Amino acid sequence: MKILKKNCIAVSAAVVLAGFCSLVAVRKVAFNKLDSAVPLAVDQVGILKDTLSSRYAEEYALVKPLPYNLGSRNLDVWAESAILIDVSNGCILYQKNADEVIPPASMTKLFCMYVVEEAAINGQFSYSDLIPLPPESWACNMPPHSSLMFLGEGQKVTLGELLLGLSICSGNDAAYALAYATSGSMGEFVSLMNQTAQELNLTHTYFEESSGYSEKNTTTPAEMAAFCRKYILNHPESLKRYHSVPDFSYPKEINLASGDVPARQDFSQGIPRHITMPIYQKNTNPLLGKLEGCDGLKTGYIEESGYNLSLTAERNGTRFLSVTMKGPGSNTAEGQAGRVHDGTELMEWAFANFFDYQLSEDLHSILTKLYGYKEKALNLIPAWDDAVTIPFIAGESLEACKELINVTVNLKERRTYPEVINAGDELGLILIDVGGTEICRIPLVSDRTVEKANIFVRAADCFVRK
Repeated sequence: MKILKKNCIAVSAAVVLAGFCSLVAVRKVAFNKLDSAVPLAVDQVGILKDTLSSRYAEEYALVKPLPYNLGSRNLDVWAESAILIDVSNGCILYQKNADEVIPPASMTKLFCMYVVEEAAINGQFSYSDLIPLPPESWACNMPPHSSLMFLGEGQKVTLGELLLGLSICSGNDAAYALAYATSGSMGEFVSLMNQTAQELNLTHTYFEESSGYSEKNTTTPAEMAAFCRKYILNHPESLKRYHSVPDFSYPKEINLASGDVPARQDFSQGIPRHITMPIYQKNTNPLLGKLEGCDGLKTGYIEESGYNLSLTAERNGTRFLSVTMKGPGSNTAEGQAGRVHDGTELMEWAFANFFDYQLSEDLHSILTKLYGYKEKALNLIPAWDDAVTIPFIAGESLEACKELINVTVNLKERRTYPEVINAGDELGLILIDVGGTEICRIPLVSDRTVEKANIFVRAADCFVRK
């Protein structure tokens, strides 16, 4: 019996050993062939996104400080309040009284456009839809001295034309038409605008109506810049489609109401007779066609706000955005001159001193093999994936400075990994420096939650890892 028992033990041990060796062999082959981690499920993607946006809330903010000390910025900005940001990441390059609460005036129309374009994306409209014009939207019913697209009773106008009239002519009538078409009333539409501000955590931004005519509409340069960044990121095509269009004529013959006669000159009675004439208007943005790369966004003026301007320009893949408010001027010509001065001052300084740097594709997802865990691999990803704003601090030119960028990747030792790796856990670090001066650090984090495997797999992987 003793001999039989020993034989049974020996056989069992041999079976266990064979099974273990087989497990080692299988795991070794699997790891040798491994070239990607299992794709994340939809719920895992959501968990990761929520974790990172919560843990790195400042980095996910629409506007935020630079990750390095820039020193003093001695810019000649005439407006009382201003801000300049890098659109790719929201980093603030310059600010002056940027938290002062000021009426946005017609910059309000950007919120109007955003709400309408969100509705279009959600299928409520198409840009070719004909939009009914209630009496509240007719030019003749607008307040005195309003900017107008010149809408009239019975005219046939599309959603796209109204958005052009809003962005180019700053038409208050177009703002009213869009509000009623989207929500049925100005009150309901303004609620959507205010809801947008709340969702973006713009605590000082509030609207009474959609055109910007009311001094009770409020925002700050910082909050307007945050919103404009969101608008550009969500609707980049709007810059080309609406905000960079140089001029606009309305109404064309196709827009006329039934019974209207298009503009013609009739010399049969010896004098010209004009019936209906398209009104030509230039884009109110004075830097279109003057500032290299400028393709938006919007001016604004009422007496209580001074001359406002939300401005953006892009060169060589880098886009900046400025907001200037309470610009000086006792008339339109002086106000426009101030807008041109400040916009040029801010943008030329930005493009002369900064550029965007994108991490290489191989750093967007680093495959990391996991020995002794329930999954064989995970991906290490940057905790945030915005471009990095690089300052001109080394080299003889911006191009030379680009050649001095150095990226270092430091990964934690696998043996220091915890029993449970949670989505968002920091397992590495990306360091970026320019000519030896550190610019920023970006954590590399796990893209998923993974637990340790059972004791047999853990033991087998000890041999595989060797």
